[in-house]
Amino acid sequence: MAAKENGGDVGAAQLFQSAPKKAKRRQQQGEGGSSNVFSMFEQSQIQEYKEAFTIIDQNRDGIISKDDLRDVLATMGQLNVKNDELEAMVKEASGPINFTVFLTMFGEKLKGADPEDVIVSAFKVLDPEATGSIKKEFLQELLTTQCDRFSAEEMTNLWAAFPPDVAGNVDYKNICYVITHGEDKEE
Repeated sequence: MAAKENGGDVGAAQLFQSAPKKAKRRQQQGEGGSSNVFSMFEQSQIQEYKEAFTIIDQNRDGIISKDDLRDVLATMGQLNVKNDELEAMVKEASGPINFTVFLTMFGEKLKGADPEDVIVSAFKVLDPEATGSIKKEFLQELLTTQCDRFSAEEMTNLWAAFPPDVAGNVDYKNICYVITHGEDKEE
């Protein structure tokens, strides 16, 4: 889901970017894992998600509604979000979005995430000398010309989050870490 500034498409990922940065998932026992969503997360993570839920639940009624989404997006500078975009976000849940449903939505998104070593291995294919970095121009060409192509805005956001060094190299191990663990800029 791509997010566009000032009233364009807004995805749930952008909306929840103020959610906890440490989105590590607890290792599941067996194939299916637990059916209890609260067992998927550490207690500290649940508390962080609760804080994020409280921020998004602007009217404090215990349910995230379209109006709550509109209000929280407005605080993030997204003033022209269309009603159908808000409806699509709310419809991502099977019913009213209370905290348990909210946590379940994050659990479902995290369940399919590849482990860090798998993502690093994919990048290593592009790094035959095993330097731990890739040239910015090469990575940009791949991301803008292959499969799910990045837009110019998405590339700008990528370089803002992961700026290349003075030689134009991008540390892909850092990108992989942030994808799988979230940023840890709290301290």
